[in-house]
Amino acid sequence: MSANSRMTVAVHVLAWMALVHSRGRDVVTSDQIAMSVATNPVVIRRSLAKLHKAHLATVRHGAGAGWTLAREPESIALLDVYRAVHDEPLFALHRGEPNQACPVGRGIQPALRHVYHDAEEAVRRELAGVSIADVLRETMADRSG
Repeated sequence: MSANSRMTVAVHVLAWMALVHSRGRDVVTSDQIAMSVATNPVVIRRSLAKLHKAHLATVRHGAGAGWTLAREPESIALLDVYRAVHDEPLFALHRGEPNQACPVGRGIQPALRHVYHDAEEAVRRELAGVSIADVLRETMADRSG
């Protein structure tokens, strides 16, 4: 699964859990979440494991087993989710060193390093300003008018 879809699935999981929580039910199963995402529960469990490690979701074992939000939806920023599911930068430089005898090969990485850093910082700032509650509110907005 690509990095972008991992983020989308994780946000979907948390928004769905927030909706269920707002309707008076806290504990949900990966099978229930998978029906909303329309994917295999294994994909949801992988996402939940990352969210759990980041303290965004908690797991209950035994009778009444399932998953709950670890915090209120208003206090979970998309940046928190991004950090939980992203284990690589948005943009990567060459895997190997470009030809240093070539003027472009010699200068491309330093030139792009600055641009990529600034772009990632802009993404982080944007994600920090949006919460799971915001996403749920927008998701549930009436689109018929």
